[in-house]
Amino acid sequence: MSLQIGIVGLPNVGKSTLFNALTKTQAAQAANYPFCTIDPNVGIVEVPDKRLVELSKIVNPERVLPAAIEFVDIAGLVKGASEGEGLGNKFLSHIRQVDAIAQVVRIFEDDDIIHVHGKIDPKGDREIIEAELVLADIQTVQKRFDKAKSESKAGDKEKAAYAELVGGLLEHLLNGGLARDFTDDELVLEKLHDLHLLTIKPILYIVNMKEHEIGSFDVTKVRGLLGVSEQTPVVGICAKLEEELIGFTDEEAAEFLGEHGLTEPGLHTLIQEAYKILGLQTYFTAGVQEVRAWTVKVGATAPQAAGVIHTDFEKGFIKAEVVGYEDFVAGKGEAGAKAVGKLRIEGKEYIVKDGDVMHFRFNN
Repeated sequence: MSLQIGIVGLPNVGKSTLFNALTKTQAAQAANYPFCTIDPNVGIVEVPDKRLVELSKIVNPERVLPAAIEFVDIAGLVKGASEGEGLGNKFLSHIRQVDAIAQVVRIFEDDDIIHVHGKIDPKGDREIIEAELVLADIQTVQKRFDKAKSESKAGDKEKAAYAELVGGLLEHLLNGGLARDFTDDELVLEKLHDLHLLTIKPILYIVNMKEHEIGSFDVTKVRGLLGVSEQTPVVGICAKLEEELIGFTDEEAAEFLGEHGLTEPGLHTLIQEAYKILGLQTYFTAGVQEVRAWTVKVGATAPQAAGVIHTDFEKGFIKAEVVGYEDFVAGKGEAGAKAVGKLRIEGKEYIVKDGDVMHFRFNN
């Protein structure tokens, strides 16, 4: 399952530094001027999961394969991007291709790092990006509405209903609403899917802070600075600190983080939050050849989970042998879990749970 998170924000807020830290590279340019990143950088990032370590201790496999997620470093947007300012149209097209958006917002003061608007204003910065995405969506929906309205004149009830739906969405956007807040009806969302709207994508905010600030990160206070609701996912990061961790051993990293009042890298929290906004979870396969983490949507059935490994597994699915992660660890493996009745045989209707250790039976 290939999923992409697009890292967006105004120029010089720390997007490329964050991307370098995520991918443990120096792939993205991180310079003190706007548009130093023009073409998006794409990096595949391992999803940190301590459960893999515990499973590996029990199974002792030949290899361990974590799940992965792709991050895309998209160049800085500016006010007027929807009208083409700052190569805006090109950048907006890059955002259109990702599954979710992570907006980096700078809250630290630093005279040596230019702010594109000359002052630190987290709420204003968020609103500029949001407004440009809304304006781009308005352009897209207006074109579709004009076409749909024209096509509905022939008296086709289905086309008339679609024109009314798109017209309602257009009014919602013109009133400052986001596409993701227009409706929760999955059938309606499916009808709008081919519009590839920017503001329908799930979003989280990454607040870039100074090293001395990150240890006292207060999410409630920061949500206030951003002007977002208490349900909005917000992650505090010091991109510079995270980049400095590149090349550290686990022991060195733990000591370095401890000096800043942290117990784990902020990137771990970021990736976990990215999973949440995409509605993802992890299941495992555990054998002597490999212990592996697999990514599936929350609510996926056993056959759908099998299909992540190979489409033939889903087509020929017979059953799944399932042990919960905690039961697998407590039983020191599948045999021990089975001995105490914790191994279950599940069929096609089974809904996969996060942490399930699964073995599939299927017809070739």
